[in-house]
Amino acid sequence: MTSRNFPGNGNGSSSSARPPSKGRYRIFSLKSLIVLIVLLTVFACAFFFGLRKVERAVAFHPVSVQAGETWIAPALAEDVWFSTNDGYRLHGWFFKAQATPATATIIYFHGNGGNIKNIGWLGEHLAARGLSVLLFDYRGYGRSEGSLEDEAGLYADADAAYEYVLSKRGVPPQKVVLYGHSLGTAAVADLAARRECAAVIMESGPSSGRDMAKVVLPWLPSQLYFLAKNRFDSVGKLSRVHCAVLITHGESDETVPTEQARTLFAAANQPKKLMILPGADHNFSGSLGEKYLDTITEFIKDPANAANH
Repeated sequence: MTSRNFPGNGNGSSSSARPPSKGRYRIFSLKSLIVLIVLLTVFACAFFFGLRKVERAVAFHPVSVQAGETWIAPALAEDVWFSTNDGYRLHGWFFKAQATPATATIIYFHGNGGNIKNIGWLGEHLAARGLSVLLFDYRGYGRSEGSLEDEAGLYADADAAYEYVLSKRGVPPQKVVLYGHSLGTAAVADLAARRECAAVIMESGPSSGRDMAKVVLPWLPSQLYFLAKNRFDSVGKLSRVHCAVLITHGESDETVPTEQARTLFAAANQPKKLMILPGADHNFSGSLGEKYLDTITEFIKDPANAANH
């Protein structure tokens, strides 16, 4: 009987029916792995830089001077300029106390938005209470040069303001009070942990960047917090602050949860005082009026005694 050749019977079958060689599998698998690695790398880089962009947008909301905009210092204020160690000129207003000698000199660190045009009234009211006050803008805010990119820049600006008060105004450290609002409390905690001062006031302050991430980025897994550039670790730095600390916070604050004020208070050394203000929101210093400023002044005049009451 004549034999017939059927595909796959080993007798002259077509090469197209042969299975791919192991070498072809290896090439295909290697190419797929390379493509996968490239795609994952691109995704990781996009996520990382996107997260950094979001982080900066959340942390800083500068309002700089616009072309043609007129800046007029308050009646009691003097225009001042001073430089940071990395070469930026910062602008501020210095209010001399309307009593001699001044009880203390306050360096005020504002929040993450606006500029000192929003708080000139505060300098006037505190000066009327016998306190000298320096209001200044961080780099990129108001008339100050540069751009605030991270917490290192914030701390460098705080150092420059402190050096200005000591070297140009002749104020001894024992007469310097650091007063911060919101983002400004991070600068206060950092500066007070490294430099001598008479007292610290932290108003509406976050306890740390990590704690705030839980509030503003609830979708971000906590395992990825280490990717953040800024730590704003005020709660960690307060253990190194050795002066009287006043922490004030609005009970109805929807920006920084009130629980973070309690976290800061627990971390601070004695003497310390915590004021949770009923009905107050995040920006309350103006709305609470003279009574609140009187409380601030009382604390500054006798920090240790005021903190214990």
